[in-house]
Amino acid sequence: MIRCKSEKPMKKLELDLTGPEGNAFVLLGYARMWGRQLGYSESKIKAIQDVMKLTNYDGLVHTLDQHFGEYVTFWR
Repeated sequence: MIRCKSEKPMKKLELDLTGPEGNAFVLLGYARMWGRQLGYSESKIKAIQDVMKLTNYDGLVHTLDQHFGEYVTFWR
């Protein structure tokens, strides 16, 4: 059966927070990359990153999950 590519279900990205990808600076970089891929303005991306920097690590991950959790599964 041949199907249209647009019918293919989108797979969520998976990110292991216990490894090197879980580093706070790496997560800030992911926020920038994913924001750009989703067409966010630079000011919106900066605002997300600013909120991520306001709190501890758990707050940073929570903010990232709020904005990108629809597309990414974060594993602890």
